[in-house]
Amino acid sequence: MTTTRLSSKGQIVLPSALRMARRWTAGTCFAVEETADGVLLRPVKPFAPSTLKQVAGAAGYRGPARTVEDMDAAVVAEARRRAGRRR
Repeated sequence: MTTTRLSSKGQIVLPSALRMARRWTAGTCFAVEETADGVLLRPVKPFAPSTLKQVAGAAGYRGPARTVEDMDAAVVAEARRRAGRRR
């Protein structure tokens, strides 16, 4: 059994053999759960990759498809409108 200590900053170092076996790298996110026996660390799985077609319906737009030029013009118009409010 390997032991580790809690640092003054509240950090715990996981043994490198465990990190390598689990392929946990710096920045890996964990869910922390309190259990009857102690604390359980569970890696949080990232969202599955998605395409625009899969998520575009969440935007709520109901109308004809817009071109990139239409979207660029709308962004410029909104930027001008907001810049005019600051004066």
